Amino acid sequence: MNDQQERQPPSRRIAEELRAAIMRGDLGDGDQLPSERDLAARYATARNTAREALGILQAEGLAQAQHGRGVFVRLRRPLMRMGRDRYSRRARNETGLSPFRIEVERQGRTPHTECRSVTTVQPPAEVAQRLGLDAGQEVVRRENWYFADDEPMQVGVTYIPTAVVEGSPLASAKKLGRGSIYQRFEDLGYPIARIREEVSARMPTPDEVKGLSMPPGVPVIELLHTSLDGDGRAFEVTRFVMRADVNGLDYNMPVED
Repeated sequence: MNDQQERQPPSRRIAEELRAAIMRGDLGDGDQLPSERDLAARYATARNTAREALGILQAEGLAQAQHGRGVFVRLRRPLMRMGRDRYSRRARNETGLSPFRIEVERQGRTPHTECRSVTTVQPPAEVAQRLGLDAGQEVVRRENWYFADDEPMQVGVTYIPTAVVEGSPLASAKKLGRGSIYQRFEDLGYPIARIREEVSARMPTPDEVKGLSMPPGVPVIELLHTSLDGDGRAFEVTRFVMRADVNGLDYNMPVED
């Protein structure tokens, strides 16, 4: 043990050694960490100190507690969002699935989505600007929550001009059938031909922490998606809020001259 380690509080020294074991792969994804009792005995310290050490790893997003079972190494395999490939008409026709479900199944996991509300509202200013709407024009707001292996991954709030979806399932139905939302747009004459995605990061709100079951200290990825048709008309904007500890972004695109 070096001088720096000796000067550290015991809880941080224990956490550092466990962190190193995780990074080396000695403790793999899903492995159970030693219990508070085992750590207290191994390091000749109090159980409260061992509890603090495990809490440090949980705050860093390296471990998660499972009620009644213990503390486990968090899975570090992110769910990748595959940029433009997720909107492929071919994939949609072959599977009949939404972009999220296609991605999750391709990555060997089980998808689940919940549409929690469909309402008509005034859009936020930045959404109205991207949709080219005048003041006072309303949109349909659809709120969807997304899960992989029953773990909450992201929430998406979609805004669609009422003129685009009036009288269609998109204006009122929570379940949209085969091909999901982008097939319904195509049925209305709005095939997705181009996307714009603006990506940023921030800390989550209290409601997001609760709804997404986020560990302490983990930021979110905020992705503002705009769909455009072949004539360059924007017909929907979706704000995705994604847990940064379990999601990743993968873009493969041509470079223009």
